[in-house]
Amino acid sequence: MMKFLLMLVFMMPLCLKKNMFWMVQNMMMMMVLLFMGLTININNFCNLSYMMGCDLISYGLILLSIWISTLMIMASESLMKSKFFDMFFLFNIILLLMMLYLTFSVMNLFMFYLFFEGSLIPTLMLIIGWGYQPERIQAGLYLLFYTLFASLPLLLGIFYIYSEMNCMMMYFLKFYDYNYLYLYISLILAFLVKMPMYFVHLWLPKAHVEAPISGSMILAAIMLKLGGYGLLRLMVILQKIGLKMNFIWVIISLIGGFYISLKCFCQIDMKSLIAYSSVCHMSIVIGGIMTMNYWGFLGSYVLMISHGLCSSGMFCLSNINYERLNSRSLFLNKGLMNFIPSLSMWWFLLLSSNMAAPPSLNLVGEISLINSLISWSWVTMIMLVMISFFSAGYSLYLYSYTQHGGYNIGVYSFYTGVSREYLMLMLHWLPLNILVLKVDYSMIWF
Repeated sequence: MMKFLLMLVFMMPLCLKKNMFWMVQNMMMMMVLLFMGLTININNFCNLSYMMGCDLISYGLILLSIWISTLMIMASESLMKSKFFDMFFLFNIILLLMMLYLTFSVMNLFMFYLFFEGSLIPTLMLIIGWGYQPERIQAGLYLLFYTLFASLPLLLGIFYIYSEMNCMMMYFLKFYDYNYLYLYISLILAFLVKMPMYFVHLWLPKAHVEAPISGSMILAAIMLKLGGYGLLRLMVILQKIGLKMNFIWVIISLIGGFYISLKCFCQIDMKSLIAYSSVCHMSIVIGGIMTMNYWGFLGSYVLMISHGLCSSGMFCLSNINYERLNSRSLFLNKGLMNFIPSLSMWWFLLLSSNMAAPPSLNLVGEISLINSLISWSWVTMIMLVMISFFSAGYSLYLYSYTQHGGYNIGVYSFYTGVSREYLMLMLHWLPLNILVLKVDYSMIWF
């Protein structure tokens, strides 16, 4: 595991040379191929080095992180063309990728906390440095304070575990089971804010709308998954208390998910709509993890991976429109089928995956999460039906609103998609629908 970290460290000097934009991206693509070659033992941690290890959950999320970072560079060509601090931008992305790589691979709980919080800083720099509107400072503060406020109790909780166990290795957590309410709340709160759960989700739409395309991609694809990853790891020691208390989070998530999916119909900003749909999907993931059963854990992992690819692809699409029309408003982005019919197909493919149509990985994840929640209590069926129905509803709303209708007469100069953009969308969509053939890997690790 150390070799990939060193590869990232030695990529940093490349950022200081001029005209190395695509070189860094090629190196990252090579890193993806090398990482795919790792042999993973499904049941145990393997590829061990000092303090680092990798099991199937880590493996999938690290692979997703490197993949999305590669595509972030590909999506940000306009920075290179305008020479807008492009070298610092590359440095920032590599720093962020290092933080994420370490978050998912370290086996020490304190180091996990350190990198979990450290990944905030490069994200904040992305939003404040390359964001579009003046409100980006406020969005950055929202992001910082929501997550930092909730994660101090997590640090105290980790110290308490250390004082009890004299050890902070994740692998040994399975030998303990704590039945303390305050410990439970302090350990779980930071991850629920990161997911984000309804009630503590306000930082997400703000951060997404103000962030540049690369910031939106990494926020949607990886940052939201840090919370799910932390819950999957720490639920092991919270089983007794979880049986008593988890129903609270399931109820908040499902009702919140339903309410947010209604709120999606009120949005007039494309990015805002996609950001709210992320909250809606993550609410089902929280519900699945909190049921603490086999299907729930499997489904949450699969849906986290699939949502990362799907949501990131949709942000790319909205950015392609934004680069053409200089607006993300649904009132101006109309009738685009007349202008870029081939992009219309990509909108259709990614939005159909978003509403969990086969053969996407979202379908597998949602089916197992629905199984998990209904086996936990049949009452959840009511909210799940609503969420699934409205999820298809707002996806269709976004598609029909942007692609059909009369186009804006103000659009007088226009250029269609370029091959870089189609490749980028293909690299989001293809894994999302090809991985469904190998879903057995994701469904038997537990």
